[in-house]
Parts: sequence; C-alpha cells; structure tokens
Amino acid sequence: MRLLIVMPSWVGDAVMATPALRRLRDALPGAFMGGMVRPGIDRVLAGTRFFDEVHTEHVRGVMGHKHAATRLRQRRYDAALLFTNSFSTALTARLAGIGRRIGYARDGRSLLLTERLEAPRRPDGRFAPVPAVRYYWDLAGVLLGVPAPAERSGLPEGARLELAATPEEAAQAREILDRAGIVPGAPLAVLNPGGNNPAKRWPIDRFATVALALAERGLAVLVSGSPAEADLADGVGRDAGNRVINLPRAGLTLGSLKGILASRGTRLMVTNDTGPRHIAAAFGVPVVTLFGPTDHRWTTIPAPAGEELILADPTLPEPEVADDHPERCRVDRIDVGAVLAACDRRLAPRSVLTI
Repeated sequence: MRLLIVMPSWVGDAVMATPALRRLRDALPGAFMGGMVRPGIDRVLAGTRFFDEVHTEHVRGVMGHKHAATRLRQRRYDAALLFTNSFSTALTARLAGIGRRIGYARDGRSLLLTERLEAPRRPDGRFAPVPAVRYYWDLAGVLLGVPAPAERSGLPEGARLELAATPEEAAQAREILDRAGIVPGAPLAVLNPGGNNPAKRWPIDRFATVALALAERGLAVLVSGSPAEADLADGVGRDAGNRVINLPRAGLTLGSLKGILASRGTRLMVTNDTGPRHIAAAFGVPVVTLFGPTDHRWTTIPAPAGEELILADPTLPEPEVADDHPERCRVDRIDVGAVLAACDRRLAPRSVLTI
C-alpha cells in the first residue's frame, strides 16, 4: 500500500496526531507512508520515523490545489487519510487521483470522500468535545478496518505522543542556553504565555509572578514564544525584574524549542493551551496547563510525566462545554495561587511555592 496522510495545520494538532501515526506505522510495516504537511509542521515532525516521504505544501487558491495534486499524482498513492477537516484538502486528494479517500464528513466534502466517519455530536447537534488524539485515532481505525467504538470521549488505550529532536536541533538549543549562561543539566522551567487566540492567554503579570517564584526556587526560567510573541516575553521579563531568559529574542525556533524540551534539565512547563504544551508532553516534561475559555476535553492528551489542568471554572457541570460560557470560563479567572500549587505538585517533593 502507498498511503498519503494529510496532517493537521496547527502545531498542537500535529503532535496530537502522532499516536494515530504510530498506530498506522505499526499496523502497516510494509506500507509506503507519505505525509502532506504545511511549512512548519515538517519541523515539528523532524527526527521521527513515521513517514517515508514528506510533502511540504502551502496550498492557496484553485491553482495551488492543482499544482499540489500534480506533484502528489506522481507518487501514485492508493489511499489518502485526511486528518484535516477542510473541503480543500479532500479536493486536492481527489485531483491527485487517489482512489481511496478517508476523512470526517465535514465542510461539505462528503462527495469527495470514499469513506466517511461522523464526528461525535451533542444532543443539540453541535460537535462534542472529543479529544483530538481520539479523533485522529478513530479515523486511522477506518483505514485499518477497525470500527470506531461506541464511546469516543476518552483517550485510546496505549496512545502516546511521540516526537524526536534531531542532533541539529539539540545543538541549536545548547547554543541558546550557552549564550544565556545556563550550564548543561541546570534545572529549567519554561513558561509559554502566548497562543494564537488572545482570549486563551493568561495575563502576563501572573506569568511574571510564577516566573519569580520558580526563580526563587532555583530554576532558570525561560519564556518561550514565536517571533511574533516576543513582546509577550518582554512583558513577562519586565514584570519579573528581568529574571527570565527571553527565548524569542534569543532566536528560538520550533527546532530549538524541541531541543530545549528534550534536554534532561527541563523540569516543568507552565503554559496556555497551545502548541508548546503538546511538544513538552511528548518529551516527558511535566506540564501545568491553563484552560479558558475553551473546554479542556478537546485537547486531552496522554502525559506520562504528569499534567495539571487548571480550569477557569472547575465547577462547570460535566454536561456543559466551556466554549459555550466564555464569560464564566475566562482564562483570567485562574488564580496565581492555584497555578503555583500545581507547579509544586509537578516539582514535588521540593518545598511549596508561595506568592
């Protein structure tokens, strides 16, 4: 079999698809597996061995789909598994002449698919908050001939996030840490105050309070973020009396972030619900994640090193979905004390953090 897997576009979703990739790789050891990814996701997956070939495509407009399909057609894929939900990716697979096209019946694309899986819904017809890990896992099951279970709300048994840091990425990380004066093996804490959705960002001054507490505890505190989030890292540094290391200003890339999180000195990440959270969990870093106003069940992940979920409103009844209560579940309702207590649990058995 020659199988094309169309990967999600967001960093966190790509990481949450890795359990399904491992399921496929193990079940189809002789298959040729290609991955279609947008630029950037190729760096997230660098060092892994899921794909025999990676097609990095940034498809825009009708001609973009045609050009991408022409390149894919040359590889003569037998089947395409669409982890994306878009009409456009299903169209690209169809134009590429791929005979078997499997995906979720969404975005009006059912006629472009040869096999469809319905996403779980709530009684009112809206989509249920199913973990993305489960979402991709069950779709992989369709290809493998394994029916989706009746209950699809939890994580699949045995699922784990899986990433790797290349030697080049480890070297880039070491270079950044050396310039910051951090000796190899020194205990590190990484704070991630950014995120694509500003509504999901916990206030900067509270991240700064956590940074100071962690620094007092003897950890070197690194503030992560994309180049576009350098100002957020600046704000944490300013409010924390410049007792943090500003990684965006130090030239952080996705690759060097992977290298830092894979290093043996990284003890903790405190983060909003965004891509670096999933990368940290994949490398076995204990994580404290702040949720609001979106529901945590969309992104439940396996985290062997342990994860503390801090919800904006932990009293929200189970049948309710946080996304439907944006005011009640505002991320700024999360108290600093609750986050520090969670940090203490993840860093136990050391002394308790206080404000």
